[in-house]
Amino acid sequence: MRIPFSYPDVPPLEIPDKNLLAILEPRAVEPAKPVDGLVEEALDHPFGCGRVEEVVSPSTRVLILVDDITRQTPAWALLPALLHRLAERGCPKDHVKILIAAGTHAPMTPQEVEKKLGPQIPSEYSVSLHHWKTAELVEIGATADGTPIRVNRMLRQADLVIGVGMIVPHRVMGYTGGATIVQPGVSGPDVTGYTHWASAQYAGTEILGLADNPVRREVEQIARQAGLRFILNVVMDGKQRVIHVVAGDVVAAHRQGAEYSRAIWGAKQPTAADVVVSESYPADYDLWQAAKGIYSAELAVREGGVVVLVTPCPHGVSEEHPEVEQIGYHGYSEVRARVARKEITDLVAAAHLVHVGRVIRDKGRGIMVSPGIKTETQRRIGFEPAGTPQQALERAFAIAGPDAQVAFLRQGGNVMPILR
Repeated sequence: MRIPFSYPDVPPLEIPDKNLLAILEPRAVEPAKPVDGLVEEALDHPFGCGRVEEVVSPSTRVLILVDDITRQTPAWALLPALLHRLAERGCPKDHVKILIAAGTHAPMTPQEVEKKLGPQIPSEYSVSLHHWKTAELVEIGATADGTPIRVNRMLRQADLVIGVGMIVPHRVMGYTGGATIVQPGVSGPDVTGYTHWASAQYAGTEILGLADNPVRREVEQIARQAGLRFILNVVMDGKQRVIHVVAGDVVAAHRQGAEYSRAIWGAKQPTAADVVVSESYPADYDLWQAAKGIYSAELAVREGGVVVLVTPCPHGVSEEHPEVEQIGYHGYSEVRARVARKEITDLVAAAHLVHVGRVIRDKGRGIMVSPGIKTETQRRIGFEPAGTPQQALERAFAIAGPDAQVAFLRQGGNVMPILR
């Protein structure tokens, strides 16, 4: 079978019929309404709380948290209905601030901000960008082990905090969206390291695609402490169309959205594959994002199997976390030992190293096809480089055997394999 990638400049992959186990991809669902109609319906029927306009007055100071350019959330299409409701209650524009919740990602450029919010909103409202290393933080408590919980100071200056984002399966938190707009979205490095390292203690099967898990429960508690009272989250289909919108309480609304998201992004696979070919789309910014294609592959590949990652990575490995390129990917035990020896102090990076290392070191082997990362760098961090997907597959067959069963993950950055 000849299988095309989501990248037009990447040649299709030819897999012999006898070797093809499954093609996993998200569902495409025709939207029942235009985006603005879905948003209005969600705001009219919130889960777990009253309508957002019921808690707003002319004196209310509102802070809207919006996810960054690494997420496909069409904030430009979601915010107008929300802002209109605030204005109808007499809340002036200078009482409404927007904060881009970038987590530990690179700062967005002005062009990226306009792409995210549209041209009109930044010209009418105050828009700020959270950066995990330079943001002004305020302490609001501590985790169970005493790690200080620090969040962007703007949250404490607001009477009402609203989160806007999207819901797809996620290796660290189970799903994106909901409380993750606060942690890691607008949090300091200590608590972000704490939650991410906590997720590294679990295999992907224990976190990815599970909305109720130990890490998310702690993150939801942090978000409530920080003042997050209302969310507006979308579920998108395989064609990047908004097909479902939820609004309301940070937990109740998110659980409903996660259930819907699982129906779209969960893809059944008959058995574990010997070889998994995963494109990182739409997580393409750098390897920090593209690694989501590896996270998904963990659920699809057998012990001792091979994972092929196909990704452009125009921004290389990770500017914000140089440890990835310096140290490379290792198994859980090795990374844990380095953390204990204080050789790795950025626990967010340590968790990332584990999430990938569990797959290409502990569980199997990794091959990479990426024009944005030099071949010597690919080798140094733990992957075997290949020039094309076809060359990568041939190498995988040489490792796993000519009869190896292959699973192909389209939109591997988000799709979630479900073994029957």
